[in-house]
Amino acid sequence: MRTKVTLVLLLMNVVLFFSIFTFVHRWRTDALWEESRTRVLGPEAATIQSLEITGGHFAAPVRLEKKPDGWMITKPTEWPANPHAVSRILNELMLLNHFTSFLVKDLAKSGLSLADYGLDKPQITLTFTAGVDNGPVEHAAPVQLKTVTLRVGDATKVGNRLYVLSPDGKRIHVVSRSLADSLALTLSQLQADTIFSIPLFEVRSFNLQTGAPTNLRSRLRRDGSRWLFEAPILARADRIQVELAINALNGLHTRSFLDAATVPAPDRTGLNNPAFRLTLEGNGRRETLLLGSPVPASEAAAAVKSATEETPSEPATEYYAKMDDRAPVFTVQFPDRLFTTLRNSQEELRDKHLLSFDPRALTSLTLVAPNRPELTLQRLGNPGQPQQNDPWQIVTHAANQAPQTLPAELPLVQRIIEKLSSLQALKFLRDAPQNIELENWGFNRPEREITLNFSTKGAFAEGGSAAALSSSATLLIGVANERDGLARAKLANEPFVYLVDPDILRESPVTVNYYRSRLLRELPAGARITALSLKDATTKTEIFARRLADGETWNQALAKEPEAKRTALLVLLDQLGSLRAKDFVLDSFPPAVEIGGEMRPWKYALEATISLVGGTGGQTDAITLFLTERTGGGTQFAGSPGFNVVFEADQKLLDALFTLTHGPREPMPPSPAPAAVEAAKPAGH
Repeated sequence: MRTKVTLVLLLMNVVLFFSIFTFVHRWRTDALWEESRTRVLGPEAATIQSLEITGGHFAAPVRLEKKPDGWMITKPTEWPANPHAVSRILNELMLLNHFTSFLVKDLAKSGLSLADYGLDKPQITLTFTAGVDNGPVEHAAPVQLKTVTLRVGDATKVGNRLYVLSPDGKRIHVVSRSLADSLALTLSQLQADTIFSIPLFEVRSFNLQTGAPTNLRSRLRRDGSRWLFEAPILARADRIQVELAINALNGLHTRSFLDAATVPAPDRTGLNNPAFRLTLEGNGRRETLLLGSPVPASEAAAAVKSATEETPSEPATEYYAKMDDRAPVFTVQFPDRLFTTLRNSQEELRDKHLLSFDPRALTSLTLVAPNRPELTLQRLGNPGQPQQNDPWQIVTHAANQAPQTLPAELPLVQRIIEKLSSLQALKFLRDAPQNIELENWGFNRPEREITLNFSTKGAFAEGGSAAALSSSATLLIGVANERDGLARAKLANEPFVYLVDPDILRESPVTVNYYRSRLLRELPAGARITALSLKDATTKTEIFARRLADGETWNQALAKEPEAKRTALLVLLDQLGSLRAKDFVLDSFPPAVEIGGEMRPWKYALEATISLVGGTGGQTDAITLFLTERTGGGTQFAGSPGFNVVFEADQKLLDALFTLTHGPREPMPPSPAPAAVEAAKPAGH
């Protein structure tokens, strides 16, 4: 029984699915047939390769052809087509449907002809070629493109529609007016208003030439992520400024096209000797703009614009212009600032940075000044993976001595690197100086000679190219001019001389103490100060002395001290645990130090005992500092025989010492009251 029920259900499902499939297939077939029945053009409308429009607002036939870079107007003049206008026309043709249609052969029955519908002499005739032209294929016949002609006649008396004659001439269709609206264009409206079509990322070189009498030529070439001048000099270009200029050129739009019959003479438009000849070169193509004379104010005001009326975002002047390989003459609003930049391109587009390098690639700096020993700053750490916070050391070269090394103060090293990387020319003084000029500017004995040595790792070169970064570069800084206050600078391997800010001389002193690490000593892990004493070195008077007992802490030891004194002692202990100098004064420890032009002995002696194992016993060390009187609000000198140096004390150390040495004394007896003083006076007083 169950088997019969199952078979019946299975048979019913087969019948149901067959019915559904048949109905849906018929419904889709009917829909496609209905769509094709109302469609004026066939599938060829989706593969249009060229289009010619006759009539309408066009005085002469206009031909458009599809090129690899887009649609191009080839007749009556050659110019890129407006992509939006062409796209609208193509969409109208591809989706052209009729509301109704009737056969041409039936017109005679009602006494009508094509003339009654405006189709004997149509207002607009569209002729296009369609198909996919794959070009010549070996051992295969070339693909023939299909030519289709569509004639647009009069508007209907009602319904605001159009009569269109089918491509085979056998049927008249009634279609929407949107087709005529898409064709209601003038030639200038069909022409694209953009001038350059090579995008920035494709530009490989940028050439510009000014007009007579200067005829200055500049050529810039892209090299990876950089731009270089190839003419008139070999120099680095400012990438940002060059790309801003190219973007500005790509942003230019035609303002109006001049009728070929009314174009002024070349000497009037200035196109026989253009103010600029601007060329962008891309991948296998180039575009050149000729910028002529400014348009007279009267003509500029009456010009018909092809683009939307907009107020320029910055001051601009209207010029006559044309493309070098195209006949149409047009006008363009050219920004005044861009004009000035291109006019002075050799300075405005030139890289003003004297040194262009990645700070991570820098391995050492060598500084030389007249009458000073050579000083080198050297990066430590892993040379294969340099980091921003790698430590640096100072290497000094004294006569008849082996090189000496000292740790360097990282922020100061980073500061001079930043100053060198950001050093810019305030003016390009001379590109080909004479020897006498170099001597007058002090380059025979420069005020500063800075040599930068770089890693050979290409990954740290600019743009990731090993060729973009040489192994070394030497910067020479001459004397500063008294008139302008600017220093002269040049690179040793380049002839160019620049004017730079003289601050670079103050920021690069050839002095060991300037770059020396301010950290004199820091307690190792587990070490602690177990004894502290402060004495007056001149009177041998003890100001404070205390030694910790086993297991005692300084908070416990100082618990009974006055608050101000206890706080000062804790700060003093903290400063001795990480002893830093504010600045260095001498590289030796003398018995007396010069203060205000007078030699004075040390006033105070500060001693601290350090237990290197964290307790009060075991291995110990000591720190001894001698200090002067406080010579100003923020100055007090300190000296250390162990470090063999004299330095300015840090502000926190200075303040703590002042509290201990000039703090409140033992309280004095209270002063008598004024009344008691008067009573004690003898009579008559």
